Amino acid sequence: MAEATPRLYIPALGGLYNAARDFAEPILRIALGAVLIPHGCQKLFGLFGGMGYTANAALFERLGYAPGAFWGTLVGLTEFVGGILLVIGLFTRFAAAAVLIFMLTAIHFTSAKGFFWGAGGMEYPILIGICALYFVIRGGGPYSLDHQVLKREL
Repeated sequence: MAEATPRLYIPALGGLYNAARDFAEPILRIALGAVLIPHGCQKLFGLFGGMGYTANAALFERLGYAPGAFWGTLVGLTEFVGGILLVIGLFTRFAAAAVLIFMLTAIHFTSAKGFFWGAGGMEYPILIGICALYFVIRGGGPYSLDHQVLKREL
């Protein structure tokens, strides 16, 4: 069945929507990865005002995730390497699945503080998790290395 043409609220923008349609998915994938990378840099390297590897490991230990060095490194690599993989669209589903699992844990951890991120709540882990879920389901799309180099959606 042919896809119905959507009715636009602002028909004059139809040309812009059509021109940008193919780029919406890669923009979301790249933005998701770009948001994650600096967080991984904070945890692993102490960049961007982050605590770095040793303090991050100690934090995870205090939070009950022992050994803290393992869990802190795993989370840092999920954000840093997973973010890079999302940006370039390589092993997209695997990277997105790792991010989704991490965000489910983050939602659980932050849920006691309510919804809003300003109070330390779960607002952003939910949003990032849903974006990751999208790429678990859909893959990297035609503008990804998965598609261009591997000729398949992993």
